[in-house]
Amino acid sequence: MQAQYIHDGKQVDFTPDVDVPVGSLVIQGDLVGITKRDLKADTLGSIAVEGVFDMPKDPADAETYTAGQKVYATNDGIVTEVPDGSVFLGKVVDDAEPTDNVVRVRLSQ
Repeated sequence: MQAQYIHDGKQVDFTPDVDVPVGSLVIQGDLVGITKRDLKADTLGSIAVEGVFDMPKDPADAETYTAGQKVYATNDGIVTEVPDGSVFLGKVVDDAEPTDNVVRVRLSQ
């Protein structure tokens, strides 16, 4: 059997066990995506695995994030520069100061 094209892969199918609100981080092993709309439990939807998103950061995080920097996400969807205990999220696309509430990130798989 040869490979068969399915779709461009910017979104992938996802069926949640519970209701998942728009903008939620979904972690499936090393696959990380974000919901672009509310998803109902046990109903087929999708998560975006490509794109640029403003991701929340911990207000106590005094780090400056710079464009091109690799960032990670905790299980609760908070951006961090620390890879331990988190998953690779992507790269920063716009500098974020310690006083900023979000970090603009391009998802990478």
